[in-house]
Amino acid sequence: MPKSRLAYILLALFLGTLGVHNFFAGYTGRGVTQLLLTLISFGFLAPLVWVWAIVEICTVTKDAQGVDFVS
Repeated sequence: MPKSRLAYILLALFLGTLGVHNFFAGYTGRGVTQLLLTLISFGFLAPLVWVWAIVEICTVTKDAQGVDFVS
């Protein structure tokens, strides 16, 4: 079932440092990496992870199964 692109973008904007948008899209490895970077660094690396999330907003157009997001 296709996932919403808007939901992916909103999750990345507001919870991107925790990797929630990647869990939503099925990219578990990316999500765990973002979550651990934020938690292990006690939030010190959160701005870097947030930039990473913004880049993903601009570049990711499909979920982990290769299904395009719907508008």
